Amino acid sequence: MVVSRAYDNIGDSDYTNPMRTVIILGLVGLFGLLGLAIWFAGSSFMHMSGDPIPLYGYVAIAGGVSVSLLVGGGLMALVFYSNRHGYDDDVSGKPR
Repeated sequence: MVVSRAYDNIGDSDYTNPMRTVIILGLVGLFGLLGLAIWFAGSSFMHMSGDPIPLYGYVAIAGGVSVSLLVGGGLMALVFYSNRHGYDDDVSGKPR
């Protein structure tokens, strides 16, 4: 007796080849947009007029970025910690 299954042809190239093409085209488009954004940011920065940023300005920018990343990382760590140790459970003890 032969049993026919609906998922016998999952690995067929009828599905994987078009999806691979869509993924490749999507990635090429996204990297193209990334390159365009980097080019635009660089050319805009070069064409700005005004006083140059002093060294303490770059130090302040780097400090602000660092503190922001530390706060974000710390908050994510607290989310994982509270989830692992049951602080997100209901009073009844059942997980949400």
